[in-house]
Amino acid sequence: MASAKVGFIGLGSMGLGMASSLLRAGFQVQAYDVSQLAMKRFNECGGKITSTAADASKDAAVVVIMVTNSNQVDNVLFGTNGAISGLSNGSVIVLCSTVSPAYVQKLGKSLTGEKNILLVDAPVSGGFARAASGGLTIMPSGASEALEKARPVLSAMSEKLFIVEDGIGAGSKVKMVNQLLAGVHIAAAAEAMVLGARAGINTRILYDIISNAAGSSWVFADRVPQMVNGDYTPHSALNIFVKDLGIVLDEAKSLAFPLPLTAIAHQQFIHGSACGYGEEADAAIVKIWQRTAGVNVVALDEGYSPEQIAHKVITISNTVEHIGFIGLGAMGFGMATQLIKSNYHVCGFDVYEPTLSRFAKEGGLTGRSPAEVAKGAEVLIVMVTNEKQAESALFGDGGAVAALSDGASIVLCSTVSPGFIKELEKRLADERRDLQLVDAPVSGGVVKAASGKLTIMAAGTDEALNRTGAILSALSEKLYIIKGGAGAGSSVKMVNQLLAGVHIASAAEAMAFGARLGLNTQNLFDIISNASGNSWMFGNRVPHMLENDYTPHSAIDIFVKDLGIVLHESRGLKIPLHITAAAHQQFLLSSAAGWGRLDDAAVVKELRVPCSTVQKKAIMFFYFDKF
Repeated sequence: MASAKVGFIGLGSMGLGMASSLLRAGFQVQAYDVSQLAMKRFNECGGKITSTAADASKDAAVVVIMVTNSNQVDNVLFGTNGAISGLSNGSVIVLCSTVSPAYVQKLGKSLTGEKNILLVDAPVSGGFARAASGGLTIMPSGASEALEKARPVLSAMSEKLFIVEDGIGAGSKVKMVNQLLAGVHIAAAAEAMVLGARAGINTRILYDIISNAAGSSWVFADRVPQMVNGDYTPHSALNIFVKDLGIVLDEAKSLAFPLPLTAIAHQQFIHGSACGYGEEADAAIVKIWQRTAGVNVVALDEGYSPEQIAHKVITISNTVEHIGFIGLGAMGFGMATQLIKSNYHVCGFDVYEPTLSRFAKEGGLTGRSPAEVAKGAEVLIVMVTNEKQAESALFGDGGAVAALSDGASIVLCSTVSPGFIKELEKRLADERRDLQLVDAPVSGGVVKAASGKLTIMAAGTDEALNRTGAILSALSEKLYIIKGGAGAGSSVKMVNQLLAGVHIASAAEAMAFGARLGLNTQNLFDIISNASGNSWMFGNRVPHMLENDYTPHSAIDIFVKDLGIVLHESRGLKIPLHITAAAHQQFLLSSAAGWGRLDDAAVVKELRVPCSTVQKKAIMFFYFDKF
């Protein structure tokens, strides 16, 4: 079908790239847009421009519409010189705009009576850069005849083409769920970067680290560079999410389905629009905090690279043989066994006796108390759940600090508050025994812990880091040394946990909403994983929801604690975190329901929709990769 004539209406940031992709694929594309500048750009790409939507549709077997909203769709189709008047009998309209499923279904019925015109509901995801490269994810639905006729055109504009065969409107349902996630992720990214900036972390460095940690998402990687560069050129305007999340919430209201995180994100976008940022990039939502709290997230040049410092530290690091390890839980066990594989002598302690037996089978030594594993250790690693446990392990009865040799180093990998770290460093200094502290929280999950592929964000004195660099390297795929002394690493981890927690809670909200919409949740997961709603946590935790398997790799109560730390610190820094607070409440609700020790993905249970049962619905689904 390449070289066939295609009409294209809507040459905005996304549409221009999509139409250009069709040209590169060999289609003859005749296009229309209300903007003369947009048409001039398309003409320079080799496309034919027309004076009306009717002319763009004339003699075209397929017409693609990529305008902003349903009012614009109605206008370009049925208004003066609308596309309908130029379309031939049996033509296909490919509607790529984000509109409500109800609107698409109504439009499909009305078009059938107009020259037997077929409609494909084909929302897209991927951003303007992927639109320009033909790398979009497209999720079309419609009648089989319409899909067959439109497939060559859809394939030319996409890298991932998911055809959902559940009738017209199914594609828009999937897109609603994607926009729910993307909108919440943008608002959460703004909260995270503002908190990091107020905590004194360089935002460009923060971006580089989080992008390689569990707090990352498609949106974080794509939108945060705009925030740190202060460039709000509107490739996707803030007002788009005022519209899109409005569609989501209207649909949810009709289903009597609560979406608390989405509702708060929507209010943030409305706030941004009210402040005059509506026509700027959606990342400009971060300017709300700049306006109200005086926080600027634009990055200054720090003149150092955390990875380069880490490389230097590893190169000159002290040789260490004996390591004590306190806390052999889901993460700690993998970390300790990884050190054994790296030829360190590791003596471990955990309050749970069966874990000690497992560790011994892996070749580790075991102790009966923190003091016993600390005795003779050059480096002591602490990977316990919270500040209370860390305090007990270090200073309680049988605590490690009293048993450590002078000149030993403590590496605290637990997620604790920056304030706790700073106080701990002071207490160790008061011992006057040259005990060094490395603030080294980790990210990456159980599998990466066991394979030495964690992301570690370490901070401390030069001496402390030099003593422990090789050990940190053995545990990590990405090691970042952050300036600012002990507490700086925990500040970065705090920001990461803000994002990770919100992403888990929003994933639960999105999947439960998708289930209520009648979508097959496994198929929904597969599509979102290749779209802008994806995040590290979505990819990692949603399979637990789908399998109804809440074996605790990271428990709900961990996020009750971690988001509690985030909110406590934000109060002191006078930074409001609306979405984070709502996510915290979701985890608290789940804990109060008795699920605190289940995997954190069990937060979806609070929404009372068992995602796993929805997989039984007979919804056909096909995926085409053009490569």
